[in-house]
Amino acid sequence: MVYKLMKYVLLGPWLRLLFPCKVTGVEYIPAEGGVILAGNHISVADSFFTPLYIKRRVTYLAKSEYFTETGVKGALKKAFFSGMGQVPVDRNGASAARAALDTGIRLLKEGHILGIYPEGTRSPDAKLYKGKTGVARMALEANVPVVPVVMIGTDKVNPIGSKVWRPGRIKMIVGRPLDFSRYEGMAGDRFVERSMTDEIMYRLMELSGQQYVDKYAAKVKEDLAAGKAAGAADSAVARVEGRGPGTVTRLPGTKAG
Repeated sequence: MVYKLMKYVLLGPWLRLLFPCKVTGVEYIPAEGGVILAGNHISVADSFFTPLYIKRRVTYLAKSEYFTETGVKGALKKAFFSGMGQVPVDRNGASAARAALDTGIRLLKEGHILGIYPEGTRSPDAKLYKGKTGVARMALEANVPVVPVVMIGTDKVNPIGSKVWRPGRIKMIVGRPLDFSRYEGMAGDRFVERSMTDEIMYRLMELSGQQYVDKYAAKVKEDLAAGKAAGAADSAVARVEGRGPGTVTRLPGTKAG
């Protein structure tokens, strides 16, 4: 009930009004049975707009932290994410990846549409990054089709770091289901799963027109964060040593000025 209320009454109509979306290819989504929607991920807004234009309910795996916060704010956040079709998974610990896979496979076998971002995290710069093989493992173990779907323009509506969304036009493209029947019974073969994942990412690249980078987005984010931290440390050292902007540096044996 909460999902329908948010989609058709409280939130959906406003999103449709403020952010007009051109949608193509929704007829490729099966009317019933488990399905993986494999998408690009350039904005937090992707998880809002994708379910809005698909008749069937779309479920996503979300961080368990969204559901465990205490107080009134925590209760509201839990109700919101639950109502939006999010299912909590613990992403901490050595067994976190397996637990997420098991949850996804269970949902697919129960006949749900599961939204997955193969990159594993939001792109830091709107480029398309290397996919993780979990999407392939789920498809093989649950024996379900993989339907590629891309969002275009959501990074302009909801740029990284922005607190307020900006009205604008977006586009959603759903591609034909990818046929992986040739790999039936081969779940667990890392070469097969990598081949499947690369095929999914190639299709997402074709549909979205994004530049592809053969690196994991999470590693790129780590490198960017490390670079910023190193830059901040260098700036702090420079200030302590008196080498900030406007500082005159004298060579030994010379006079300033």
